[in-house]
Amino acid sequence: MRKTIQIIGSGFSSLAAACYLAQQGNNVTVYEKNSTIGGRARQFKENGFTFDMGPSWYWMPDVFERFFQDFNKKPSDYYELIKLNPAYRVYFGINDFISIYDNLEDIKSTFESIEKGSGEKLQNFINQAKSNYDIAIKDLVYRPGVSPLELITPQTALKLNQFFSNVSSDIQKQFKNERLIQILEFPVLFLGAKPTKTPSFYNFMNYADFGLGTWHPKTGMFDVIRGIEKLSLELGVTIKTNSSIEKIIVENNTATGIVINGEILKADIVLSGADYQHTETLLEKEHQMYSEKYWESRVFAPSSLLFFVGFDKKIENISHHALFFDVDFNQHAADIYDNPKWPEAPLFYANFPSKTDQTAAPNGMESGFFLIPLAPGIEDTEKLREEYFEKIITRFEQLTQQKIKNNIIFKRAFCKNDFVSDYNAYKGNAYGMANTLMQTAFLRPKIKSKKVKNLYFTGQLTVPGPGVPPALISGKLAAELIQKSFRS
Repeated sequence: MRKTIQIIGSGFSSLAAACYLAQQGNNVTVYEKNSTIGGRARQFKENGFTFDMGPSWYWMPDVFERFFQDFNKKPSDYYELIKLNPAYRVYFGINDFISIYDNLEDIKSTFESIEKGSGEKLQNFINQAKSNYDIAIKDLVYRPGVSPLELITPQTALKLNQFFSNVSSDIQKQFKNERLIQILEFPVLFLGAKPTKTPSFYNFMNYADFGLGTWHPKTGMFDVIRGIEKLSLELGVTIKTNSSIEKIIVENNTATGIVINGEILKADIVLSGADYQHTETLLEKEHQMYSEKYWESRVFAPSSLLFFVGFDKKIENISHHALFFDVDFNQHAADIYDNPKWPEAPLFYANFPSKTDQTAAPNGMESGFFLIPLAPGIEDTEKLREEYFEKIITRFEQLTQQKIKNNIIFKRAFCKNDFVSDYNAYKGNAYGMANTLMQTAFLRPKIKSKKVKNLYFTGQLTVPGPGVPPALISGKLAAELIQKSFRS
């Protein structure tokens, strides 16, 4: 029987869920509070420059392929991918960087040139990471987090010890060079926690990095949003922007609709891909599953200070993706997780999409995206934003041996306050809830409300966790649970 399903938010998880639910024959409408779709993956254009506002790394291409395959489609039906080589560079000092190339053999050679014997160790490490990847990404993450029994399989039983050790200790047992250690610890930062707090099993992120490579949609990550939007429209989904949800209507402990701009919109199912904590504030207290105390006790992934910058010339000595690890990695991590404060010497990430995509900047110019990870809930002022831009741009000039400050013709900052105002993000978090051992799978906030019938959640605060590929999977899991409820 055809159901009316109202979906809150238009990020990856919401759009993915909309596709699955429409495929099942339902009447599906997506409501987005902002003027454009995409949630954190929005895009904006200014002065001839194009900027993706959120995700910029296209990893785990197999997850995207699996998503489109569910609709008898391929990613190439909707967007073109370019494999980056180098995938990225990691800067440790002035003209001192390590390039990570697009294949494991070249990466092994790089490692071997820095630490004798590390090439073979890296091969063994990646073999283990691939084994975990095959278990996790091809199986475990497609389970809805309803029961701890979902994690118990013959394969995971053999890996049990990896849930009680951590990525950092495993890497440091095998590699001694500090630079190589930092490169290997970097991918798990996408999971939102320190490598010392991330279970060893999650080293599958290293296979995602070195084994599957780093890709770039031809004209930016928004290509993927546009592609999924096109698919959803082909399936009959309706998408409405400038539609901020004011309330979820509950009658007899059942979600029966939503209120937008004072208008009541009836629903058989309400699915929220908006911030989980914020969504529950749209309910009366007795219908909320998680208290403020609960959210306060969770380990959140970082917020971010972002800068979108247009330059009137080409930038030299830089790759498409670049990580700046020329300061103390552990101290910055402590400033995020242990004693939250603005880091005195921040690590940062820079992305120059115009190195790959000529449409991202006017001819002869460059578009740049700079990111500093920060503790969620931190103070955010214009003065601090400017102070930290000066810090990183000065270091950038020193490390890449060039002057660029006077070539800035456009700059826009985005930080914690913007994550709150634009996305209703709890404490202004950028990446959701960290995937620590006690926040994995069934220990994450539930997809299906236990207090309100016909109310569901999807996205980075629920199963399976932060990141674009997990968001696509989350949308599928939510749609499957909804479909199951129709049959029960």
